[in-house]
Amino acid sequence: MPRSQRTLGAVTPEDFARLAQLRRMQGLALGLLGLMAVIFVVSFALQSRYPWLGFVRAASEGGMVGALADWFAVTALFRHPLGLRIPHTNLVSSKKDEIGSGLGSFIEQNFLADEVVHEKLAGISGARAAGDWMQRPGNAEQLNALVSEVALGALTVLDDRDVQDLVEALVRKHVVDPEWGPLLGRALESFVAGEHQEPLIDLAAARFEDWLVNHPEAFERMASSRLPAWLPSIAHRFVDDRLHSEAVRFARSVAEDRGHPFRIAARDFLADLGRDLGEKPELRAQLEAFKHEVFDSPRIRALAATTWAGARAVLVAMLEDPRSELRTRMTAALRDFGGRLLADSTLQYKIDVWVMQAVEHLVRRYRHDLANVVTETVQRWDAQEAAEKIELQIGKDLQFIRINGTVVGSLAGLAIYTVATLIISPLIGAS
Repeated sequence: MPRSQRTLGAVTPEDFARLAQLRRMQGLALGLLGLMAVIFVVSFALQSRYPWLGFVRAASEGGMVGALADWFAVTALFRHPLGLRIPHTNLVSSKKDEIGSGLGSFIEQNFLADEVVHEKLAGISGARAAGDWMQRPGNAEQLNALVSEVALGALTVLDDRDVQDLVEALVRKHVVDPEWGPLLGRALESFVAGEHQEPLIDLAAARFEDWLVNHPEAFERMASSRLPAWLPSIAHRFVDDRLHSEAVRFARSVAEDRGHPFRIAARDFLADLGRDLGEKPELRAQLEAFKHEVFDSPRIRALAATTWAGARAVLVAMLEDPRSELRTRMTAALRDFGGRLLADSTLQYKIDVWVMQAVEHLVRRYRHDLANVVTETVQRWDAQEAAEKIELQIGKDLQFIRINGTVVGSLAGLAIYTVATLIISPLIGAS
């Protein structure tokens, strides 16, 4: 017997355990056949002296026939019995591809059917189980570590230039290429309609007043530089003080008076600008030219590259340190999310439905491909290897066929001999 048939391709400890069980069952079946043969020889030799041994001989004869027939049937599944190439033997090897195709079709129609998948998923609350799992000590940290490792792997594998090119392509497609004029016009109109410019004017007026009060000399130098040089210094000081006081008073009045003309002018200016951005082609063209000039600037691209490099270095450092602020917050967020999953039945239902729909869609779309994995795997097997793998898995159970065949054959032989001896023979003798 070739070595491969002795081990049936067993490689793992579980395989060798199955092989040992198979050999024990084969030994038991062969032992019963041997026992039937011994009983047959003894009873056949002594039945003339002890007529009742005829019943024993018939039972043992039937047992041998049943054992041999079932041995042939079981062996014919996996190889040629006694090496004889009898038709319709070595079935697994010769029908390997058909078996793989049938197995894949069986899995597709019975395990991946829509109703089967839906029924299975409907009985599982994955969201609640996930929430319970994340609440257990150490699990949130374990999931955090896994997510961090995946993120680190992605950051390590990704080439900085590829990331920059991808980001640039996305920004250009979704931000730069679309026309900004109409969008900014509508945004400004909505901004003014909601009077969102008022807090900004409040802030600007207050900051301008503070600067004027705290830096009078800077304002005075700026005002004096505009006056004629031939004016006497006392006139310079008078004008500077007067202008400074008026500027402070102007900033304070803008901050305090909601109906100040400057506020009205600012509101009208923004409203007109929003309308013009949507209606005036020349203004929109100027905005587009400015936009492309800014985004196509080498300095902006260099700034983007530097920003990504710095952000990447910070992310890597924080993901590598289990005690970093990022990792700590991620763990806390996972625990909080697990608690919400346990407490919020509505959230559980939404997530379970979403997962169910996603899985059903994937199964429906890739069901045939999943089944083909089984079919193609079996078809790639060597014919003998396939027979050995299947025999290793189910061979032990098939030996019960041989054992049952021995027992059933014995009972059948005894029954036939009994009917022939006790019923048919007296009838024939009477006639």
